[in-house]
Amino acid sequence: MLRFAANLTTMFRELPMAERFAAAKNCGFEAVEILYPYEHAVSQVKDWLEQSSLELILVNTPPSATGDVGLASLTGREADFRESFELSLSYAHQLGASMIHVLAGLGEAETFVKNLSWAADRAADIGISLMLEPLNTRDVPGYLHTTSQQTIDLITKIARDNVQLQYDFYHMQIMEGDLATHLQQHFTQIGHVQFSSVPGRHEPQYGEVNLDPLITHLDQLGYGGWIGCEYSAKEDTASGLSWAAEYGLGLPT
Repeated sequence: MLRFAANLTTMFRELPMAERFAAAKNCGFEAVEILYPYEHAVSQVKDWLEQSSLELILVNTPPSATGDVGLASLTGREADFRESFELSLSYAHQLGASMIHVLAGLGEAETFVKNLSWAADRAADIGISLMLEPLNTRDVPGYLHTTSQQTIDLITKIARDNVQLQYDFYHMQIMEGDLATHLQQHFTQIGHVQFSSVPGRHEPQYGEVNLDPLITHLDQLGYGGWIGCEYSAKEDTASGLSWAAEYGLGLPT
């Protein structure tokens, strides 16, 4: 049975963060992602999760104060990366999230591999997996890894069991297409899946990617993880969940 997680950074943006948890629960979600929870105290986020009986599954490492899209590949800023990673690790551990998406930034592969090897060992001690997500060159020019194969090559060099591919239909449709084939090709390395429409990053019914056959394909492959709904609603989030009715999500009846 495939499971969907609401990304509360991108969904329910018509509501304050404190109200997004209950809204997600009311629409049938059992789990959520929060890209950057760091502006809220751990105790506050924990209260929101407990009050709504939701599981947090994923956080991102934070971008830097200077706007870098990740620090993990930036030579000369290894100390900054370690500090930011420890923050992510603390939040994930205290809030029960099992995955951290590590933002690479616009740097060098050698630095990235060294930093991730250290980070993966730190995370393994408390049972957390690290996700590496290729980002498209249109939205993030110069990003370190932008295709599924580039990311797999980095994962191979890092050589840690708790480092996996985060496969986002949005980025991969822009960069390489042929999503079903790539899902099957890299299936054993995939730790997390996300989606949004192309173009727009809205609900799937507004885009060129047909979500349902891909969901069926994942199910047939035996995918047992969560599928992150990392999109922003074209109008309001709840009414845009018409795509999800067959999966038991949407407005309460």
